Amino acid sequence: MDRPASYNWAMRGLYVLLAFLVLFLHLLPLNAQPDRWPFPDVMIALTFAWVLRCPDYVPTLLIVAVMLMADLLLQRPPGLLAALVVLGAAYLRGAATSMRDAGFVSEWISVSVVTTAVFLSNRLILALLSVDQAAFGPVLFQLIVTIATYPVIVLLSQSVFGVRRISAADASVGGARA
Repeated sequence: MDRPASYNWAMRGLYVLLAFLVLFLHLLPLNAQPDRWPFPDVMIALTFAWVLRCPDYVPTLLIVAVMLMADLLLQRPPGLLAALVVLGAAYLRGAATSMRDAGFVSEWISVSVVTTAVFLSNRLILALLSVDQAAFGPVLFQLIVTIATYPVIVLLSQSVFGVRRISAADASVGGARA
């Protein structure tokens, strides 16, 4: 199903708005005590969900801008996680056409593998550069919670924001880009 360019721009704006909302909630000082356990990385799950559902809504440069902004605001090494997420999104973007009719479980497994690769690559690169890191336990917990949160992000993306995956049959009939 082809959509007008203005709709694509509106959805890109929505993606940026959601990114700002996630960052705002992450930076909001609700408690003076440090968190015992980290929250899921909603930005990564949202990006991967939208890349697999409608790649036109999240072009690579938009992912770069949003993730670099997140790196800077969250005081992470600038560009590292952004680059890893862009690589993961590029892989998923290429695999999206083959996963169209594969079912949600295979999509979830693919996203889980890519998310795990992003988290582990981030830790490995930081370790090679001798950068101080959080303990492995909380990072592993954040990875697990991020993977477990992915279905909720997909459900919200589909039901609230209308970001649905196009099946292979719809793509060939509707003339959408594969």
